[in-house]
Amino acid sequence: MRIALVGYGKMGHAIERIAIARGHEIVLRITSGNKEEMNIENMQLADAAIEFTNPAAAKENVLKCLDAGIAVVCGTTGWNNEVEEAQKRALQKNTSFLQTSNFSIGVNIFFEVNKLLASLMNRQPDYDVKIEETHHVHKKDAPSGTAITIAEQIIADLERKQTWGNSAATYPGEIAITAYREEDVPGTHLVKYSSTIDDIEIVHTAHNRDGFALGAVLAAEYIAGRRGIFTMQDVLGINH
Repeated sequence: MRIALVGYGKMGHAIERIAIARGHEIVLRITSGNKEEMNIENMQLADAAIEFTNPAAAKENVLKCLDAGIAVVCGTTGWNNEVEEAQKRALQKNTSFLQTSNFSIGVNIFFEVNKLLASLMNRQPDYDVKIEETHHVHKKDAPSGTAITIAEQIIADLERKQTWGNSAATYPGEIAITAYREEDVPGTHLVKYSSTIDDIEIVHTAHNRDGFALGAVLAAEYIAGRRGIFTMQDVLGINH
């Protein structure tokens, strides 16, 4: 498979290393210094694009890739309100698109555990829930897209919660998400249910970026040549 990397920072380098190890070819590397090379002619050299940049650039980057008619995998978070437009463009261009807050296989299994735990807790009103996430100091958005996904999953299954908020919950129906930024932390997410009797915690701790990079490459392998909108549940075969 021929891959275009849109964003060539630490994550882009990790994706490149893993993609090459899996027998793929990197045909284009786009950074802030060579954006002019991101044209339809160059993009069409690729079977799929993997986009990891920043929230301000993600929409434009993704739409350019989709307009070139290639499959697009996007790991940039913080542009949730505009993802639907990209999904529509993918369908219009008869190609494929996958955007997720986290490509890690472990995190996506964690998501399934999180949903199950929330449904079990729906009948246990004595437990309140909060979320904590820790990332490296260079991460642009806070709370993380993964933490927001976790919160939205809980809200879907825990009737007493309707929304989430930063740091401290202001009323009982809100889930508090506390974001910490520390040096060189790939990503840690914790969900904690607390009562006067005990606590129940589930936590995912990434040791490095390789889990995210591998997941992104697996996603590109899955959607290249397909048509439609996909999720990591599709990629990992854990759809219900």
